[in-house]
Amino acid sequence: MAKKIKTFIKLNIPAGAATAAPPVGPALGQHGLPIMDFVKSFNEKTKEKSGNILPVVITVFEDRTFSFITKEPPVAEMIKKALSIEKGSGTAGKEVFKTLTEDQVKKIAEAKLPDLNTDNIEAAKKIVAGTARSMGIKVQS
Repeated sequence: MAKKIKTFIKLNIPAGAATAAPPVGPALGQHGLPIMDFVKSFNEKTKEKSGNILPVVITVFEDRTFSFITKEPPVAEMIKKALSIEKGSGTAGKEVFKTLTEDQVKKIAEAKLPDLNTDNIEAAKKIVAGTARSMGIKVQS
């Protein structure tokens, strides 16, 4: 018989660097989960992606056990990494301060494709381009 699901917890955690400090500790603690078990298994599973912020979805079962899946980093994080910048423009829409090449857009779209609600690479590229524009980044066509 399948275990009954109590809830889902969604967090963004640095790969390979989860700790019991917020946001992880309080989020898991309120459901009575073993925090250090999660921290150890998450860090073990994500250590090769170190340096990225990873979205994680934790499934909490009624018997106080859990399972989790990690996703690819958010598109905005991938864009910042591709352009080696700290953050997007403070004046998006008025001022363009960086340019993303067609090739970079395609690479990010391909990496993020499993997490997007499409399996069409052209649609995925439009999602990446839209995120870039909202950050004040021009996309070469």
